[in-house]
Amino acid sequence: METSPLTPVLIATADEALREALLRLSAAAELTPHLESDLLALRRHWQTASLVVVGQDLVTPLARTQPTRRPGVVVVGADPDDGSVFRRALTIGAEGVYLLPGDESALGDRLADTLDGGVRAATTFTFVGGCGGAGATTLAAAVAVTASRRGIRTMLIDGDPLGGGIDLTLGSETGGGARWPDLLNASGRVNAAALRAALPTVDDLAVLSWDRSDVTALPPEAMRSVLGAAQRSSDLVVIDLPRRTDPAAEEALVRSTATFLVVPRDVRSCAAAARLVSPLREVATDLRVVAREPGLGGLSAVDVAKHLSLPLAAKLRFDRDLPALMDRGRFDPRPRGALGRTANELLDLFNLHGLLAA
Repeated sequence: METSPLTPVLIATADEALREALLRLSAAAELTPHLESDLLALRRHWQTASLVVVGQDLVTPLARTQPTRRPGVVVVGADPDDGSVFRRALTIGAEGVYLLPGDESALGDRLADTLDGGVRAATTFTFVGGCGGAGATTLAAAVAVTASRRGIRTMLIDGDPLGGGIDLTLGSETGGGARWPDLLNASGRVNAAALRAALPTVDDLAVLSWDRSDVTALPPEAMRSVLGAAQRSSDLVVIDLPRRTDPAAEEALVRSTATFLVVPRDVRSCAAAARLVSPLREVATDLRVVAREPGLGGLSAVDVAKHLSLPLAAKLRFDRDLPALMDRGRFDPRPRGALGRTANELLDLFNLHGLLAA
């Protein structure tokens, strides 16, 4: 019996109790593993599964065969007093050891990762406006659209329940698919593939926005679970956040690669943005400023960065044609336009290169 892509997990153990425990965890993760109980079968399928789960009972005989080293091998045991299992796991190149029942939750997550297509470490950008009307939502949407056009697997998340809805920015508000109110009860581990399949798309960009209901709060548990699934199914996640750092926003900020504070280059906007810097610094891993072009007589981008004591990520100029296009339901950050150039600069800043030329 051959291991197929539909059964990416190989479980090998002759221990009946251990096998039953692993089958139960596999069922909870909604996958059907390929089962083997002897060394010969384990060696035959050693290279053909995404994840190989080796029972503690087969580790020593497998080590004697000097198996080819490969990623995605873990050892599972049920004897917490057997400290030698960690040493023996190294002899077969295992990435980790799980001792049941204490490590059931962690092993369940590892099994579910294979169903999601493996563990991804998605780059995650959050965008916050330094003042009202700063343009953070528009820039977040431009970065997501530009990344998707580059061939980067991207998801755009609207984290502001009191905003106008990022689908309005994209001109996709009439499309079908799930919105935040459908996911407010999400908790624990959300299936990454199912989430992406449920969301509306703009070309190849998956978008999670709000509907026009009266929901005005986002539970932090929902943000945590949905963002985790988004990061497992994407190469880039872009989140538009409100100016207030509520618990849901904090969940996004602490899980982000970088946070961009978008600030118009004038004194009033800088004064408003300065009040946000301290609370953002408490939770954001990498906080930078994007200085947006103001009217005549404004501050320089360097002045804005110095005033806020933040590194300057990029400058953003006005895109004169964009407002008229958006009014007609067309969001098109062209590569040579002001918005498209800034979006590309931010992507290049983190070496995000997809299948297409930037």
